[in-house]
Amino acid sequence: MRHHHACSRAHQVGALLLVAATFLLTRLFDRLLLDASSPSSPSSPLSAARPASSADLRIYVYSEDEIQGLRALLRGRDGTVAAATCLKGQWGTQVKIHQLLLKSRFRTFTKDEANLFFVPSYVKCVRMTGALNDKEINQTYVKVLSQMPYFRRSGGRDHIFVFPSGAGAHLFRSWATFLNRSIILTPEGDRTDKRGTSAFNTWKDIIIPGNVDDSMVKSDARAVQPIPLRKRKYLSNFLGRAQGKAGRLQLVKLAKQYPDKLESPELKLSGPNKLGRIDYFKHLRNAKFCLAPRGESSWTLRFYESFFV
Repeated sequence: MRHHHACSRAHQVGALLLVAATFLLTRLFDRLLLDASSPSSPSSPLSAARPASSADLRIYVYSEDEIQGLRALLRGRDGTVAAATCLKGQWGTQVKIHQLLLKSRFRTFTKDEANLFFVPSYVKCVRMTGALNDKEINQTYVKVLSQMPYFRRSGGRDHIFVFPSGAGAHLFRSWATFLNRSIILTPEGDRTDKRGTSAFNTWKDIIIPGNVDDSMVKSDARAVQPIPLRKRKYLSNFLGRAQGKAGRLQLVKLAKQYPDKLESPELKLSGPNKLGRIDYFKHLRNAKFCLAPRGESSWTLRFYESFFV
């Protein structure tokens, strides 16, 4: 029969000292390694010198012409899709983030200096416009990634991709094979549209908001100004399509029963009665609560839009 001795105070103190010693030794080795890999030492094209300070962050942005196939992910197979076209709507973040990094003070034009690499792609846009189909998107991504030695060097860990819609990284069918270590920016963190699994990994990926109309985010010149809560006409509103969803259909029904409390106008996306962006925000601002029931995706742009009204 085994006898288990109780952990004494001496054991506890010893354990704490061991943890502290391990921490200090690890920090010491880290410093020695940083000193040994100084930028002045000769390096091969694939051995990037890492700045020691976060203030020295450097991001390399791939040019659409430097890798064969990358232009197609931005402009479509015929190169006819304009960035201005892809800037519109809730998926415009794919363009805005790219443009932001092109002007960023953290941008570097030297790959060996880069901590991170940004791979621009307007793949949601080119797919929606018919400029690339799913098969072409998959083949083009594979082709592009095969030409990136810096991507292979890290297994993609330091490469950033934007997938701005509810489909997430599933827009690239082979994402699980090629991008499973890369950093993905997406509004979808729960379940992607009509997919059994999510491409989002909390250890490396980042949730971003959808694209809100520029005219609504300028604090000094908003197209539609907020209304004080006490002056808002409705208790709540729902500005969206029913899409056959039980929760949304119930809200439409309740709006008819209590028209003075809940507003839910029929949204027409085309024709003479189409609800324009300005009118949309005027409706949105006129209620104390903006209801955003789940639809096709687990995220909704309406949630972010409500911040500005």
